[in-house]
Amino acid sequence: MTNLNQPKSILTRKNSQLMGLSSIVRNILLGIPIGVTFVNTVGYVARVEGISMQPALNPNAKEYDYVFLNCWTVHNYNINYGEIISFKSPKNPEQKLIKRVIGLEGDEVRTIGYHTSILRVPEGHCWVEGDNTNHSVDSNTFGPLSLGLVIAKATHVVWPPSRWQHLNSLIPKHRSPLRVSKQSQPA
Repeated sequence: MTNLNQPKSILTRKNSQLMGLSSIVRNILLGIPIGVTFVNTVGYVARVEGISMQPALNPNAKEYDYVFLNCWTVHNYNINYGEIISFKSPKNPEQKLIKRVIGLEGDEVRTIGYHTSILRVPEGHCWVEGDNTNHSVDSNTFGPLSLGLVIAKATHVVWPPSRWQHLNSLIPKHRSPLRVSKQSQPA
């Protein structure tokens, strides 16, 4: 009798191993789309490279800042003066850049080395610049940024621990818009 039960217990063990494996595969197949949806909808942590946003980000050139990029807040293109945003580069869509919003649609901004010295920001666009303007590829290089390229707002420095902080929405006084559109009055 024991010999008859033995094959049944071997089959049960193999069956439970397969069930465990299929459970893992099922969890992975469900987890990946949920994770991707979370990252694309809510946000994620990203490393900031380069010196274009000094002193706000990467003040120590030997150490990188990691920031939380909040994707949720830009779904309705609600972008404000001084906010630090991440966007796809208009010159190279594979590259993501991070800069500060200087002007919104309808504003007149003073440019640094762009085609014209004063520019009116077109509808559906904003003007972005790095805080370290001498070392920045920004709107002074590629022009007004289409809001459709904006990915997220950088809201907090999350690493290194000594730099944990909320990122303030401040425009350097010398870079404020010359004339602000009535629609985009700063709060």
